[in-house]
Amino acid sequence: MGVQNIISVDFGGTKILSALINAHQEIVSRVKIPTNIEKGNEFLVKSIANSVKKILEESNLKENNVSAVCLGVPGTVNPFSGIIGNAPNLGIKDFNIKEALAKEIDIPVLIENDVNLAGLGIKKFELGDDVKNMLVVFVGTGIGGAFFFDGKLYRGSSFFAGEIGHIIVEPKGEFSTFSNRTTFELTASRTAIARDIKRSLNKGKKSILKEYNSPKKQLKSKAIADALKKEDPLATKSVSKAAVTIGTVLGSITTLLNIDTIVLGGGVIEAMHEFILPKIEKAFKESVLVDAGKIVKIFETKLGDDAALYGGVALAEEFLK
Repeated sequence: MGVQNIISVDFGGTKILSALINAHQEIVSRVKIPTNIEKGNEFLVKSIANSVKKILEESNLKENNVSAVCLGVPGTVNPFSGIIGNAPNLGIKDFNIKEALAKEIDIPVLIENDVNLAGLGIKKFELGDDVKNMLVVFVGTGIGGAFFFDGKLYRGSSFFAGEIGHIIVEPKGEFSTFSNRTTFELTASRTAIARDIKRSLNKGKKSILKEYNSPKKQLKSKAIADALKKEDPLATKSVSKAAVTIGTVLGSITTLLNIDTIVLGGGVIEAMHEFILPKIEKAFKESVLVDAGKIVKIFETKLGDDAALYGGVALAEEFLK
């Protein structure tokens, strides 16, 4: 079914990005405000509501002109109950954000994991019915995934499906999260790459990124990508190591699940795709079983960060039947 206007909200650890998508499925307005997780859940809910109200005001719309607010959350969520089970980057655990937002705005609220939402956007607006079994992977501050089987989003038995960032890649490691184990996310995310570079700088390694040798100076994807273009050896080594990990994990997942499509997105992929994609593909081919890997297409989403915003359209079509 078609829907009226919707407001998609990408609810992240540093920003809340809201966008109005009209009945023609076009983004016509955007509002971005900072996220302040230190002020607690109530403040975050009011921030989301205020961003929605600002969109309405700028677009001269009333609440009854909008079919739904579609919220993407970086964590485990139950889209049917509206409960965020655990969103570590937001400091949220076991919280019904759907009920909380209902007290602030009179518009139906739909929630979904942020990468699931991006996957829905990619499926609807990029691939359509041309894909059957797909994995969407976003590599940024962390690493998240979304699975599609027989063309449908797979959420799992308790809505944890796609949490590939927590796959164990080393039984023991210095940067373990629990039980002295190192995860995919702690090895290959932008956070991991930046940490690796900073550790090397701290040991006296030479790099054009030397200004980032400070705990307070955040090293983001664009700066790393600029260093790669200048063939900085430290950036090249750290990103190459992450690329091998990414390709190897994707190869293992493909051997297990026999998927046919892998779509990559997120800040790391968007900023340094020319360098990192060939290395990911090489590591993928070296790790996957040949018969499983030969049918797989690996490519970068064209929607970029807008994938999750467009995913709101598919989510609304699913839940507003």
